[in-house]
Amino acid sequence: MNLLPEKKTTWRTVATLAIAVIVGMGLFLAKEAEVVSYMSDDPQACVNCHVMTSQYNSWMHSSHREWANCNDCHVPHNNVANKYFFKAKDGLYHASVFTLRAEPEVMFMREESEAVVQDNCIRCHVQQVTQTKYEGYLADHTANRTERKCWSCHQEVPHGSLHGSSTIQYNIAPLPTDTGESVIPDWLKQELKNDPDEE
Repeated sequence: MNLLPEKKTTWRTVATLAIAVIVGMGLFLAKEAEVVSYMSDDPQACVNCHVMTSQYNSWMHSSHREWANCNDCHVPHNNVANKYFFKAKDGLYHASVFTLRAEPEVMFMREESEAVVQDNCIRCHVQQVTQTKYEGYLADHTANRTERKCWSCHQEVPHGSLHGSSTIQYNIAPLPTDTGESVIPDWLKQELKNDPDEE
């Protein structure tokens, strides 16, 4: 005869356990996906997804690298709430496409993103867009610079003409160069010290 009362599993215990598992998995996935990095303006966050490596590398070798990061061009800057709303919406779209392995070989901006990038081109280059000195030798330049997308003429800025994810074999994102640390591996430093041609 059992003197202890039987323990009954109640719905509260099951619900608490299920919520704990869901929250725990959510926190684990957020850490593994480096979700917090996407809140920053650091371009390194963009190469958390390896398919963005060719875009990151082409930006790294462009003149825009010195003046603009990814968010300067690709998110709206009319107010902070809209910036983070657009980042979240666009980021969730990208995450779902990359998770399902449905990314295209060559990536192009969606219509909504094109409008944001166009606005940001004009925001930074408003003086060039409104210059009247071009009128004499560029036919219809006033209409062209306000009615067409900037990249219809400036196709190589800042990503160049190669956009495919397999454009460069073994395309690897470069190490950040602004950390103050040397990017030369220790074994190579040692080899350079031991090189008889250097003496």
